Amino acid sequence: MKRKVLIADDEKNAREGLKFLLQDRPLDIRLATNGEEALQIVRAEPIDLVLADLKMPRLNGLELLKRIKEESPQTEVIIITVAGTIASAREALKQGAYDYLTKPVDIDELAMLVDRVVFEKNLREENTSLRQALGRRYGFENIVGQSAAMQRIFQQVQQVAPTHATVLIQGESGTGKELIAHLIHQYSDRADKPFVPVNCGALALTLLESELFGHERGAFTSAIRQKPGRFELANGGTLFLDEVSETSLDFQVKLLRVIETGRFERVGGTEIIHADVRTVAATNKDLEKRVQEGLFRDDLFYRLNVINIVLPPLRERREDIRLLVQAFLAEFSQTHKKNLVRVSPAVMAILERHPWPGNVRQLRNVIEGAVIVTSNDETEIEPQHLPAEICQIVQVPEPAEVHIRVGTSLHDAERELIRATLAQTGGNRAKTARLLGMGRKTLYRKLDEYGL
Repeated sequence: MKRKVLIADDEKNAREGLKFLLQDRPLDIRLATNGEEALQIVRAEPIDLVLADLKMPRLNGLELLKRIKEESPQTEVIIITVAGTIASAREALKQGAYDYLTKPVDIDELAMLVDRVVFEKNLREENTSLRQALGRRYGFENIVGQSAAMQRIFQQVQQVAPTHATVLIQGESGTGKELIAHLIHQYSDRADKPFVPVNCGALALTLLESELFGHERGAFTSAIRQKPGRFELANGGTLFLDEVSETSLDFQVKLLRVIETGRFERVGGTEIIHADVRTVAATNKDLEKRVQEGLFRDDLFYRLNVINIVLPPLRERREDIRLLVQAFLAEFSQTHKKNLVRVSPAVMAILERHPWPGNVRQLRNVIEGAVIVTSNDETEIEPQHLPAEICQIVQVPEPAEVHIRVGTSLHDAERELIRATLAQTGGNRAKTARLLGMGRKTLYRKLDEYGL
């Protein structure tokens, strides 16, 4: 789909010049001779990006920006100004402009900004489509991920959720094990019944038994009344046993029995109680290793491990970081009543290179913290808004070296040099052309010629 770009400038040469500079991109370009005409076009059809001159008759760039943001907030606006009106351009940023360019317009800077707008809009729409698809299929919209690893997880969940099989979810802390457990429940035929979670690692053995199986009045000193356990509360639904690896061997015997038979007694009682419960367990430990070490019963492990779902850490699905950042930014901007619309390219580069030992949970907390420390008039998260330890840990890669054998043809040598430079710049063609000392059109022609 071609993105629609509107160029608004009262100078014909300026309009046509910008159009010429963008003609090699897959864009649907419109032209307007003044601010009023531009506003009419925006009202008549969805426009993705407006390139607006600051000084125009009838409706200047700032006034046009204000009207567009009121009537079509999803339309991005880049203000074009001369060096003497930089203050007005900065005011435009405060009012919601995406960025500004100064005349004479730098070709590479223009290309970079337009490409970034298109990329971010495509990403947001893909994210929205993914959330809507998850909502339609699973009724649960808090999981973001379009990486191949997460798509495999979604497919696995879709296959196993309608069954009654016991599921074991494994993954590092912060990878979203409980979210996946919710997803399994929501897509099962038990979705209208309770989803009951319990953190096995947070309770002592006696408390855990009481919490899961319930207790009778007088079973222990503080048992002043009968209390149903989580198995009873989850009857007909799903019981989520988080950190099941932290339970004792004695308790594991009782847990195995109730999972296999659906029968148990309350603590201090003799009455046999039956509960129809689907069990989903989770752990951040290697259960097979704990079995070998004698810390976990092998029969319980095999009973829980009917279906095994392994969640990848965030560092192994870095292509999802941008989507997650956008989702968290939107969430916390609304929660904390901020006007933030994006993170800066420098921040995104830091976030995409960070190892994230705390996974998605850590990323979520970092974004919330960054949103909180921004001032109310800021629209973009900058590196200074991030925790110092996040910025310090990132190591900027050294420029790569290209080794070319003597005797290599000029054709092959040039192809390898372009390929390596393109990889070093992360696919940024404008930067690649600049580093190689060639024009963008020359670079594009060579990319086609070399099949890059």
